Amino acid sequence: VQLQASGGGVVLPGDSLRLSCAASGRTLSFYSKAWFRQDLGKEREFVAAISWNSELTNYADSVKGRFSVSRDNSKNAVYLQMNSLKPEDTAIYYCAAAPNSISSDYGTYTYWGQGTQVTVSS
Repeated sequence: VQLQASGGGVVLPGDSLRLSCAASGRTLSFYSKAWFRQDLGKEREFVAAISWNSELTNYADSVKGRFSVSRDNSKNAVYLQMNSLKPEDTAIYYCAAAPNSISSDYGTYTYWGQGTQVTVSS
């Protein structure tokens, strides 16, 4: 299974970005999916997660009200809509998948993708 994140870039504070993560090699439609991020010199941080049927979501306090996670199982994809971006959102963003969990604990997740860089700077 391969997860590939995309959509990162360099934006101004207050801008929006939409990250995508596509899975290949196996369908992960019944897996929960999540986004984590990691900035240089910092630990990997949970951002958001969504259950396999989109009924449950989980967000880090730092992104609540600004970020929204969604998925399209027909495309084997998960998305992260990021609005009102702040400089502290700067990081490499990773997508991950886990069976039956929307935990914020990165140890829960079985599959990880390569990250996409998001830089928020004026």
